[in-house]
Amino acid sequence: MLVDSLIVPECVYRPGSFTGLMTLYESNFIKLTSLIESLSAQRSAKLEATVSVTPRDCDLHLRPVSSEPYTTTFKLTYWFEADGGDRVADPDLMVRIYHDARLAEAVGGADTHHHHKLRELAAQDTAGIHSLELDRRWRNNVMLNKWLDYLLDMGHSFR
Repeated sequence: MLVDSLIVPECVYRPGSFTGLMTLYESNFIKLTSLIESLSAQRSAKLEATVSVTPRDCDLHLRPVSSEPYTTTFKLTYWFEADGGDRVADPDLMVRIYHDARLAEAVGGADTHHHHKLRELAAQDTAGIHSLELDRRWRNNVMLNKWLDYLLDMGHSFR
């Protein structure tokens, strides 16, 4: 398994900076190629809706949203049973792969979360130094990065 500690940034960056965010996108891409085998293949490989099942964790659902010549967008989520028998997706992350740049970005997620730790992360207010958009991108992508570590540790894969 590749780890993000092997990524050597081209320059020094501050957490919360644009340069740091691009390094985070690169780390997300490396982890996603370990999770989703077809991403390391040619960009023409189409993702299909699939489920990763491991005895150590919840079932992980991948659902493609769009596939363009240089990007692929998909949703990555767990499905839980809620009160009343409804199914709830949490986290429900929309991820975009930029094949030519070898970057992966969490471009969206649920505005409200059902798990208390996810609510805490979404509610964190950074020091207010950066723009709201940059803060949102940092939060979503740090969450994706840590979740990808967890998924790989639990043995998830889409082969």
